[in-house]
Amino acid sequence: MSEILNVKVDKLVKLEGEGKVKAFCDLLFGELFLIKGFRVVEGEKGLFVGMPQQQSKQGKWFNVFIPATDEIREYIKEVVLQNYQTGE
Repeated sequence: MSEILNVKVDKLVKLEGEGKVKAFCDLLFGELFLIKGFRVVEGEKGLFVGMPQQQSKQGKWFNVFIPATDEIREYIKEVVLQNYQTGE
């Protein structure tokens, strides 16, 4: 992967309670971009990483960050979930 995909968790905050959202985190991409608002979510098939979202005036939510390929999405998922589970 190129240097831009040197993804690091900048900050991860675990949430307590019964809700489906387990944590929020910010990711640093290659020391170039800090993107806030990723979520660790408990779904029917286990944990997944939700992309940052914004709500429209009509109340509909939409992603504001979309990985260009499935490979990049999987890489982001691995980085975030490893940090969530191990703190690293």
